[in-house]
Amino acid sequence: MNEHIMNAAAIDQFVADHFPAAHGFATTVSASEGKVRIRLQNPGEMHLRPGNTVSGPTLMTLADTAAYYNVLSLIGPVALTVTTSLHIDFFRKPKLGKIEAESSMLKLGKRLAVMSVDLLAEDVLVARASVTYSIPPPDKR
Repeated sequence: MNEHIMNAAAIDQFVADHFPAAHGFATTVSASEGKVRIRLQNPGEMHLRPGNTVSGPTLMTLADTAAYYNVLSLIGPVALTVTTSLHIDFFRKPKLGKIEAESSMLKLGKRLAVMSVDLLAEDVLVARASVTYSIPPPDKR
């Protein structure tokens, strides 16, 4: 597995500097061994759906964010890295409270990164996503 170039604090600072509107959505908990874990600590009203559960779009955003942070951790601060594919399977309704996403790098190539992302509500697996990111060539970064 490749070495991590950015740690959790560096990822959060990069997001604050380059994506101020997205900063604060989730906090990076860890970045090591090809994995990045992020946390949505307290889902707010905007993250809920009827029935008082966290919405699917919130879980998809969390999965996509974890995958992006994983790519950043391994290739460095490349803002133009973008999602090319995201597939998610929902297993159960997440309980309100701490929601975490752990992204595992499956393959990191020169132009594509493929990850699996587990979404956990209070440490119970509620969904799993497969996410692919496109990495721009060095001259487009």
